[in-house]
Amino acid sequence: MSVAAAQQAITQGALNAVFNDPENVEQRFPVPVLQCLQIKPLGAQPVGGAPGPAERYRVVLSDIRNYVQCMLATQANHVIHDNQLDRGCIVRVKSYSANAVKGKNILIILDLEVATELGKHDRIGEPAPFEAKPASEASAIGGSGFYGAKTETPTPAIKSEPMSSRMTAPGGGNRGGSNTRGNIVIYPIESLSPYAHKWTIKARVTSKSDIKTWHKGSSEGKLFSVNLLDESGEIKATGFNDQCDAFYELLQEGQVYYISNCRVNMAKKQFSNLPNDYELAFERETLIEKAEDQASVPQVRFNFVNISELQSVDKEATVDVIGVLKEVGEVSQIVAKTTGKPYEKRELTLVDDSQFSVRLTIWGATATNFNAQPESVVAFKGVKVSDFGGRSLSLLSSGTMTLDPDIEEAHRLKGWYDSQGRTDNFNTHNNMASLGAATGRQDQTKCISQVKDEHLGMEDTEYFTLIATIVYIKQDNFAYPACSTEGCNKKVVDQGDGTWRCEKCDINHARPQYRYIMSVNVNDHTGQLWLSCFDDVGRIIMGMSADELMEIKENDDERRVLSIFEAANCSKLSFQCRAKMDTYGENQRVRYQVMRANPLDYRSEALKLADMIKQFGISS
Repeated sequence: MSVAAAQQAITQGALNAVFNDPENVEQRFPVPVLQCLQIKPLGAQPVGGAPGPAERYRVVLSDIRNYVQCMLATQANHVIHDNQLDRGCIVRVKSYSANAVKGKNILIILDLEVATELGKHDRIGEPAPFEAKPASEASAIGGSGFYGAKTETPTPAIKSEPMSSRMTAPGGGNRGGSNTRGNIVIYPIESLSPYAHKWTIKARVTSKSDIKTWHKGSSEGKLFSVNLLDESGEIKATGFNDQCDAFYELLQEGQVYYISNCRVNMAKKQFSNLPNDYELAFERETLIEKAEDQASVPQVRFNFVNISELQSVDKEATVDVIGVLKEVGEVSQIVAKTTGKPYEKRELTLVDDSQFSVRLTIWGATATNFNAQPESVVAFKGVKVSDFGGRSLSLLSSGTMTLDPDIEEAHRLKGWYDSQGRTDNFNTHNNMASLGAATGRQDQTKCISQVKDEHLGMEDTEYFTLIATIVYIKQDNFAYPACSTEGCNKKVVDQGDGTWRCEKCDINHARPQYRYIMSVNVNDHTGQLWLSCFDDVGRIIMGMSADELMEIKENDDERRVLSIFEAANCSKLSFQCRAKMDTYGENQRVRYQVMRANPLDYRSEALKLADMIKQFGISS
C-alpha cells in the first residue's frame, strides 16, 4: 500500500481531540487511525508477592500532526506476541484511556488492531508533541466495558483535610514524619493512574474477600482484596503475603480509611467487578489509617441496568442489577471440569418493571446461606452477563448482594410490584438475539394458512407470531437428560452406577437435569401446524419443569402424567416462531421452532381487533 493511501487513512487531529476535546472526540474520531513510530519494552514490574510480573510496553503513536507516548494495557500485548505491531505500521485504536499528568499526555491503549493492508512506512509527516491541559481539566476517555456507569460531572476536586493522627504503616508503626502535618491532600479515586504520585485517598471498604492462597511451581503465597469507594468512583486494592498479614484485620467492611503509597496497575478485568481501568496493590510503604469522619463517604455505589436492557449488553460484561425475587431454586452441586472441585449453586429469577425476567446464579456460601423470601427486592453488585439462554447472570466472587436496600430504586420496585407487578406476565431473553425485539424487526402475526401458503422458511429463515391453541402434545421422548453444568445442556449418559456422564464437560453428575424437547400440534381457524419446543417454552406449556414431570413419571404415576398432558391441551398461547429449512436424511422440510411463548394478553388483542375493524370501516 502506498504512503499516500496510508496518509489518507490516518485520522489527522485525532490526538489533539482525544486530550483537548473529550466531549466530542467519539463523534469526530470514533476509531482513531495512527502510525506506530516506536516500541519499547519496559522493565518487569513485579507486584509484591505476586506469582509473576506482567510484561509492559511503551509505544509512540502519531496522527501526522502530533505524537504521544502510550502504554499498552496487558490485554493488548497480543499484538506484540503475534509479531503484528511493528515500527512504521498503521493501527486502529479501538479502546483507550487518556491521561494528562504533570504536563505530559499519556494514552493507555486498551485495545487496538494493526491495519496490515496499509503496510509499513517511514515516519509520515513531521509530528510534534503538544502541551497537556492542567490536571484539573484532564478527562478519562474510552470504555471500561462496564454498562450502566454514570458520567461524573463535575470531576470531584482534590481537597485538603485535617489529620488528627499519624498514618498507620504495616506492623502498627509510622513511616517518616511527613504525615504529621495538620492537613493532607485528598485525591478522588477517579484521578488515580500509574502516572500520579504522592496521593492519598479517603475511601470506604465496600467489600473484603477471604484470604486466598496459591501454589504455582516452587512458589506459593496468599492474598486478599478489597473494593474501595468514594464520591468519584470505585477501585479494587489487593494485598499479597506480608501486606495480607498487615492489612487484612485492619481493613473492615463498611469502614472509611485514608490510604496512600500504593502501586497503581492496569485492572485485571476478569478478577474485578468495578468500572475502573486501574487497581491498587498494597506495598511495603503503603500507609493506612482509619478515618474519624465515617459519614462523608457514600455507603455503596450502584450502576443499575434494567433487565430489559441486558440484551444490548456484551457477553462477559459486568453489571449491577436490582429486581424483585420471583422464584428461588434449590441448592445444587456441580463439579469443576479442570479441578474436580465441587461447587454449590442456586438459581434465582428476578423481574423488574421493564416487564422482563432473568435467571441469576449465586454460588458457594452465598447460595447455601440464601434465605430471602420471594417478592423481596434484591440488589446485586458485580454480576457477569452470559449469553446462555439468551441472557443470564452470575454473581462474581467479588460481587455483593443486598436484601431490601433502603434506596430509591428498591422502594419504586416494591411499590410497582405490590400495585401491579405481582399479576404481570414477563418476557425473557431466551433466544431474543433471533427475535424481532432484539433486531428492531417487527414480526408479523400470521394465521396457519398464511404460514403455509406463503411458504415461510422455504428460501430464507423467517420469523412470525402465531396465535393458536394446543390440541396435541407428543408424550414419547418429551424430555432428555441434560448436563447440569451452566452453559452446557448436552445430553448425559447413564453409567449404570448411579451417575450420569457428560462427555463434553468430562464429568459425572449424581443426577441429570431434564430439559424439554417437545413436538406440539397447534390449531387455529385456518388449519393445523407442528411446532418444535425447547425447555423454556415447555415450562410455559406444561406449567412445571421437566425434572418435576420426569420425577412423577419415574414414580410410576402414569395416570397423573396423563392428566398433566391433558391439562396442557386446549391452551391458547402467542407463539413467536422461526421457520427454517432443515435436512432429515435425504429429505428437506421446513421446521417451525418456537423461540418464545406467552399467555395471551386479551386486552392488547382486543385493541388490535378493534383497530382492524376501524380499518375495514365497520362501525358498531
